[in-house]
Amino acid sequence: MTLTDLLRFMRTQRLAVEASCGADGAVQAALVGIAVTDAFEIVFDTLGSTRKALNLRDSPRAAFVLGGCPTNEERTVQFEGIADEPVGAELERIKRTYFEAWPDGPARASWPGITYFRVRPTWIRFSDFGCAPPRIIEFTSDQLAASTA
Repeated sequence: MTLTDLLRFMRTQRLAVEASCGADGAVQAALVGIAVTDAFEIVFDTLGSTRKALNLRDSPRAAFVLGGCPTNEERTVQFEGIADEPVGAELERIKRTYFEAWPDGPARASWPGITYFRVRPTWIRFSDFGCAPPRIIEFTSDQLAASTA
């Protein structure tokens, strides 16, 4: 699996389970609609008042699982990274990526309190359990950064 293959697979996934931790240490998970940039950043929108938004503002570490259900596909991506809420040109860049994946996204852009999170990867694991032996490949932030430099 090359980084190009990884990016291609990640872009086939429109939904992911996002996990973050609250200020009290409680773990929270939510299903979110995602888009993936050329730099392997995961982008999603949410209301600023949601638990996930509050959690990520307090502690920007996030994790995602892409793939698997609901199609019973045996390929998945586990993703860990650091979240932020870009502004200015960076916000416009990630919104373009998000709106390409979610054409209804611009309609939500007018919602009061809507915000956009970008999660930059620190670690990604691709797993394919549909072959024997299973194929499991880990990618570090250094490998991912080198691929987009």
